[in-house]
Parts: sequence; C-alpha cells; structure tokens
Amino acid sequence: MGKNKIQIFDTTLRDGEQVPGCKLNFVEKVKIAKQLELLGVDIIEAGFPASSPGDYKSVQEICKSVYNPIICALSRAIKKDIEIAADSLKFAKQSRIHTGIGTSDCHIRYKFNSTKEKILEIAASSVKYAKKFVEDIEFYAEDAGRTNNEFLALVCEEVIKNGATVINIPDTTGNCLPYEYGEKIRFLQENVKNIHRVTLSTHCHNDLGLATANSLYGIINGAKQVECTINGIGERAGNTSLEEIAMIIKQNNKLNVYTNINTKLICYTSNLVSQYTGMKVQANKAIVGKNAFSHSSGIHQDGIIKKRETYESINPEDVGGDDSSIILTARSGRSALAYRYKKLGYSFTKNSLDIIYSVFLDYADQNKQVEDKELKFLLKKAQLKNNQLAIFNHS
Repeated sequence: MGKNKIQIFDTTLRDGEQVPGCKLNFVEKVKIAKQLELLGVDIIEAGFPASSPGDYKSVQEICKSVYNPIICALSRAIKKDIEIAADSLKFAKQSRIHTGIGTSDCHIRYKFNSTKEKILEIAASSVKYAKKFVEDIEFYAEDAGRTNNEFLALVCEEVIKNGATVINIPDTTGNCLPYEYGEKIRFLQENVKNIHRVTLSTHCHNDLGLATANSLYGIINGAKQVECTINGIGERAGNTSLEEIAMIIKQNNKLNVYTNINTKLICYTSNLVSQYTGMKVQANKAIVGKNAFSHSSGIHQDGIIKKRETYESINPEDVGGDDSSIILTARSGRSALAYRYKKLGYSFTKNSLDIIYSVFLDYADQNKQVEDKELKFLLKKAQLKNNQLAIFNHS
C-alpha cells in the first residue's frame, strides 16, 4: 500500500508572528514566504488581513511573489473579515480562506456569551459566505481540544454541508494528552457524516510541551494536514514545530506517510526566520538548536567517533546542518581529545596522550569549553612538562 501524503500548513507568518516582540515587515514576510516555498510547504498562512493594513499588504504581496503553495488568509466568522481576506487573496495562484469560531463551552459562554445553537448557525453561515469568494475553505473550531466530541461532530457536519474543504481541530490551549487528541480525530473520522469530503487538520499549541506529540497522534488517527511553524514559534509557548514533525515522518517509515519538505533546507530556513523575527532558537531545540548535534560527554563522544549512529538518530546533513561537533570540556575523554588534535594535524603515542590529557583536564576544570587555539597552547605546556613527548605533526 502506498504512503499517504501529509499536507504541511505553515503558519509562521500568522500564528508565529503573534509572539510578543516579533514583528515582520512585508519585505521580510515575502522573503520568508519564498523560502517556505523552496522548503516545500503545501500551504502558507500569510496573515490575518482584517487585523491591520500592514497584514493585508503582506498577504497581497506574498500572493504576487509565491507560485506553488496555496496562500491562506485568516478571518473571524464575520462577513467583513471574510471580504477583506478574499480581497487580499485576489492575486494568489491558489487561495484559501481560513475562517472559524470557538466551539468549547468556555468560549461559547465567556468569549461569545452565546449558545451552541447560535455557534452552529454562525459556523455554517461563515463557511457559506466565504465559499462565494473562493472554493477552498478551511474552518477552524477554536478550542476544539476542550470541545465535547458530540458537539464538535455536529459543527463539522454543518460546515461540510456548507462547503468546507478542510476542518482544523485546534488544541488551542495545549491541554490535550496525545492519546486524547488522537481519539478526538478518530471520533470525528468515525462519526461525522461525509467526513471523507474534507481534510482533517491538526493545529496544536505547546503550552505543556505536547504540540508535536499531539500532531503526531492526529496523523496516526487520520489527520492529513499539520499546521506548524518554523522553530515552533507562536502564541505563548508556541506551535507544533515544522522541523520536528517533518523529521519524525522522514525517519519513521512505519507511519506510512510522507511530506514534500526538502529537509536539507531546514537549518537555513530556521536561521532565516530566527534572524528576521529576532526570536533566538534555544540551544537544545530539537533538530535546529546549536547543540542538537554537539557532544561533550566523554562516553557519547567515544561512541560518536566510532560510529555516528550510536548517539545520533539523524544525520545533520539531512537537515542542512554542520557535521556533528565534539565539544571539549572537563567531561571529555582521551578519544575526544585525540580526535580534536587529529583534526588539527597531530597524533600521539598512548603515553604522550596520557600526559597531554592530564594537562588538558587541569585546564578544562577551570574553563567551560576548550577551543582549538587553546589546544595548541596546552600542547606546548605538555611539552614543557615532559620534553620526551612524542608528537607527530601531519599538517
């Protein structure tokens, strides 16, 4: 049986830009959009045009500049929002309006001061109205993660009747456990009339660090689209990380799914987004953090030197990263020290390496990290300590 394709819906330019302190101008947004196209994303959510003239202009300029991905514009379930979104998309080669409303008891009661009956009516009418402008309509059931499954199924049936092509099931507060989110997707697959007419999409937030896991369980249970951002940026603790979900799929054939992501462009895209948004990537971030392929423990370094796969499940080349790094600290062993010296063109007898290692440890205990220039200094120090040191310089 052939693999199923998972559509990658990138919302870096919409949900990702909602991070406090992160503001992109339209020129930067267009550059990022072009890079997302090269990366291979299927849908770019370019912005929320009704929110500001700047966002409207950004969506319009992206439509003019990008050719292969579907360009999506967000709107609330309000006619004016939908009209502005449609107008912003007029230059798109392929366009989608993403409209919706909150469906959880919490949102219905406190955010909208409304009723389930009224919410059903608004959901249906917003999709019907958006359908007048574009064919491809995605509906988001905001806070679906905390929405009763039976009511959520009713909402899905109503929007399908009125022309929705994609239904987004957001875990808006990152509240679901992976099995709960997966069961929600499965419930909709099994209980919504005409569910085969639409694509179910995941949109998971990372408040409890479960965004990627929840998206994965959504895929396992039948979702065919994942909404995500570069570097996992987004509201509060962020969104599902594009690079994580793409590499999980690439590395696990048993999932029987694939994406169109050119993973060799992941690190470059990550750096570009970090540069423009001003949002630094944490060092231990999966896939794109500077420590993702760095090793400082002596046990790990010895294994990596002998065979990379002992401590790395991903080849850094597969994501466009640099080679694995052997970082010298007081936790490093002799094999790591010899490896780094070999890179500089030096090799030693076992006895000489023991002498150099003792000098190295004394120095490393006082310093966080030992760099190449310091290794040369330590070599001279070891020679002064023992003039019988056997050093072979191959440089």
